[in-house]
Amino acid sequence: MNAGEVAVAIVLLTGSFLSVLAAVGLHRFPDVFARMHAATKPATLGLVLVLAAVAVQVDQPADTAKLLLAIGLQFLTAPVAAHMVGRAAYRTGRLLSPGTRIDELEQAARR
Repeated sequence: MNAGEVAVAIVLLTGSFLSVLAAVGLHRFPDVFARMHAATKPATLGLVLVLAAVAVQVDQPADTAKLLLAIGLQFLTAPVAAHMVGRAAYRTGRLLSPGTRIDELEQAARR
């Protein structure tokens, strides 16, 4: 194994680890807002790292372009989807976890 393959393996394993952390967060976090955070932040970075590692390994420029397009679309769609899920959950009155001390949106939602 050369240094490039080792670097790709490390990036691939890091991306896989972040994706597993996202899955654990989805299972363990107490409310929809914390789960939304786990579903977007580490999962997005994990997918981007995995796709970047694959993009380095493929030989065809067209395949690399498709992988880079998938990375860009992931960065564009994940935050928007998380925002919409959070907004819908808050508007439908989903309860916050008992550990939540401050509801910063409460006053804005009353208006």
